[in-house]
Parts: sequence; C-alpha cells; structure tokens
Amino acid sequence: MVNKSHRPDLIFETSWEVCNMVGGIYTVLSTRAKTLQEHYPERVLFIGPDLSAVGAKQADFKPLKSVYKAWQKRAALDGLPVRMGRWDVPGKPLAILVDFQKIPFDKSAVYAKMWEHFDVDSLHAYGDYDEACHFATSVARVMEHFIAFHQLETSRVIAHFNEWTTGMGLLYCKKHCPTVSTVFTTHATSIGRSICGNNLPLYDFLSDYNGDQMARELNMQAKHSLEKAAAHQADCFTTVSDITATECEQLLDIKPDVVTPNGFEPGFVKLGKKGADIRKASRNRIFEVAEAVFGCPVSDETLLVGISGRNEFRNKGLDVFVDAMHRLRSMTSLQGDVLAVIMVPGDVSAPRMEVLDRLNDVDVSKEGAIYFPWLTHWLNHVEQDRVLNQIRYRGFLNAAGDKVKILYVPCYLNGSDGIFDRKYYDLLAAFDLTVFPSYYEPWGYTPLESIAFSVPTITTQLAGFGAWARKMGDKKGLADGVEVINRSDHNYADVVNEIALLVHGYAQMSVSERKMIGEQARLMAQKAEWSAFIDAYEQAYKIALE
Repeated sequence: MVNKSHRPDLIFETSWEVCNMVGGIYTVLSTRAKTLQEHYPERVLFIGPDLSAVGAKQADFKPLKSVYKAWQKRAALDGLPVRMGRWDVPGKPLAILVDFQKIPFDKSAVYAKMWEHFDVDSLHAYGDYDEACHFATSVARVMEHFIAFHQLETSRVIAHFNEWTTGMGLLYCKKHCPTVSTVFTTHATSIGRSICGNNLPLYDFLSDYNGDQMARELNMQAKHSLEKAAAHQADCFTTVSDITATECEQLLDIKPDVVTPNGFEPGFVKLGKKGADIRKASRNRIFEVAEAVFGCPVSDETLLVGISGRNEFRNKGLDVFVDAMHRLRSMTSLQGDVLAVIMVPGDVSAPRMEVLDRLNDVDVSKEGAIYFPWLTHWLNHVEQDRVLNQIRYRGFLNAAGDKVKILYVPCYLNGSDGIFDRKYYDLLAAFDLTVFPSYYEPWGYTPLESIAFSVPTITTQLAGFGAWARKMGDKKGLADGVEVINRSDHNYADVVNEIALLVHGYAQMSVSERKMIGEQARLMAQKAEWSAFIDAYEQAYKIALE
C-alpha cells in the first residue's frame, strides 16, 4: 500500500506518441489514461509534440484555451509555444502539445553538455535522433517553466519519460530541475531491437553480448548511450516485461527497479448490439475490399485470420505468418476458405484507384484480379517491400479456386485510409483469429487487444504478453483463447508448421465452438486490464519520490 507521502501531487508523462498514433506506446498511454485519472484526478499532464505545423492531423486532441490560461500565455511570451487541451481517449486527461520546432535548439551546445555531464555520445547521431532530442529538451523546458510559474518546487512532482526518444528530456531535468522525481520506461532497448533487426540471434547469445560494443558495431552509439544514461540517471527505471528486464540488465548494465506490464482499457471494446453491428459491418467491408482486389467472390463464411503491428519483418513474425499461410495451403483436409489479412503500415503512396473503382461500381465488370492482386494501397517502393516480396515468393495468386488468400493492407488504419475508412479496433472486431508469432516483442499489445475483442490469438513466449499469459496458466491449445508457442533462434520451421496446424484446427470448428473460445479469450483479457496493473506504476512513483 502506497501511503500519502509517496503519492505525487502532479504527474507529467511524455512521449512522442501522446496524441500521435504511430505505434504501441500510443496504446499504452491512451488506454492507461482513464485509470490514472481515477487515481490522480486532474493531476496528470500528458505532453506530446504539436505536429499541426507540418500538416499532421491530431484529431484526438481537443484544445481548451481556458485551462491554465495564464500559464499558456506566459509560456508563449517566454518562447515556449504550447497548446493546452484534453486527449480524447477514455478518461479525457489533460494534455499539452509542444510546438518544439519553434523552440531554439543549439544541438552542438546541448550535445556537448550531455557528453560532459552524462557521457552521452551524440557524435555519430543520424536519422531521427536530432528531432527526438529537440522535442525531449523542449518538453523538459516546458515542465521546468510550468513548475516555476505555479511555484511547485517543493511539491511531489513526477516526470515520466517513455523510450529513448525522450531520454534527453530526463537528463535535462536531472541537471536543471533536481527536485523533480524522474521515471524512465524503456519499452524495448534500442540495441536489442537493432540486434534482432540485423538478423543476429539475440536469445542464444544474450549473455555474451555487451551493449556498448554492439552499439559500436551496429552504429547505434548515440541512441544506445542516451538510453543507457537515462536508465541509470532516472530515480526509477522501469520496463514492460520480465523478458525486457533481462535484456536491460545485460545490454544497459542496469536492472529495472520495477516491471510495469502494459494493460488495456475495456472502454475501447463495444459490447452488445453495437459491438455486433460493428463486427458485421467491418467483416462486410473486408470481404468487399478483398473481392475488389481479387476479382472473385469471397464467401462471408470465410475464416478471417489477421496479423498487425509495426512493420518489422522478422521481429514481428511477418515472415512466419506468410510462410504459415503457405503451409496451410498444402493441407488438403482444410475445410472452408481462409482469408489472411496483413495490417502493417508500409511506405504508402495512395489508395489504389482500381480498388476504389470496383468498390464504387465504376469498374462494372469486377472480374479478374487486379495488377498486384494482394495490395489495397500503393507503395512508393513496391518492389522493395519485404512482406510483399515474401507473398510473391510463396506463389500466392489469390485466384478464385484458392482456399487460402492473402490481403496486404500497408497503411495506418486511422479511419481515413481511403479504402476501409474504419479504425483499427473496428476492423479487429471482424476477425475470427489473430496470429502474432513475434521474435522480438518486449510486451505485445496486439495479442492483448485481440483477446479484449474476444478474438482468440496465437503468440510466442518471446513476447512479454506471451510470457505473462503462461504465468497466468495458459493451457496447451486455443481452448482458453490464447495459444503461446515456443520460439527460439533455431526452430523457425517448427513454428511455421505449428501455426498452420492451429489455424487448420480452428477452421474445422463450429461457429458455437469458436464463440465459446472467444468468450474465454475475453475472460483472459480481463486479467490484464489496467486496474490490475496500475499498482506497479504506483510502486514506481513511490521509488522515484523516495
């Protein structure tokens, strides 16, 4: 039990993904917001980037000029342009968007100070490093200004920074706001992700890896040294799973103080008739789009199997998924049809006009597959897309007689993609089964989201969620709504075959059997709601304040 002296008066929490739906951290923060609001009413301030200047739509941010009006005005006068409002997610927490591009950032001076005080090596920085550090230091300056304006120097203030992209903000706070208690959460170590992304075996040789050495070999010194410094300097360092805690201890040379698992907010799930209507409408839309791409009918009794998440070909198991569907095609005893849908954002250029013409009855024939009969949206570098190349390599034609077909949706499903125009959660509700055969997955929101929507899922023990499900008593098979299969550095073919067999077995089940399994999946998801996990965050705040 956390006593009153260990409860914060104010919590700042920042991430590049506050009011900016680009990845899993958005889901972490947006779903946790309601529970945080209940525990700390109006004492939580989320801080994210204001991207309106570059034309980005942040529709889930609702401006409120009347909130902290005097401070907003003063911040603008002091060269810190901010917008105050609410994040339009369950709980409606207060949010600050920082127009950091308008805040001066002398990176040479900042990086020199970070090297001098914290040994952060920014010399070999590239890519998004400069932008992340500009954002992070701007956020820290906004926190500093807010505290000074409201005279909160003696209050119990938590500043919670997520991922390496905000690490320099934490280090700024350590130097300039020493009374602020800092929490740093790594959702995946940058060097661990890089090791996997370079097709190196992580797990068999983890105990032999040195994080600093691997960072030099993989040209990751800047991000790694920043993340490592933030982890060591934080008053409380956390990560999201036992798997990643082991990784942090080896690669960052520090054991997390607390493991803070990622929960889910059930308010996102629509129940009863509304939920049933969304599922039916989304299934119909998926089948309509598939028919437009394939140029042949798709039965509404087709088994819908999905995979989604970040477009990391090996880490997320996209290679395994395609190969498992290829293996499924060879099973002559398969009953009924299977439509495998891959929903991962790629380098999209535009919705395909051929698909839109068929959906809008402009192309009245609708017969015969279109060119590239897998894609719903065009890709800028279509010949270089690894997912698409794997589909083509495995010979999927999506012809009328094929029992297993693949549809590739390479865009963010935010409700305005131009083809489906439905949000991801609405489409997720349409599926019968999901597969997430991850190789590198510190937590794994996608399988948790799936079972929250009563959609059974297959994942691996290398995902934090999979390891958690096993700890909670996951049984062999899909009967309890979740199947966690063993994956290692050397059993790729076995994983492919096991997934194909599981999908095959699920396809043979009756509708009533699938419905019962879906109910078991939902019951498992209830064990991972934020109300069950928030105590870990309170423990992190207690450690930071002490």
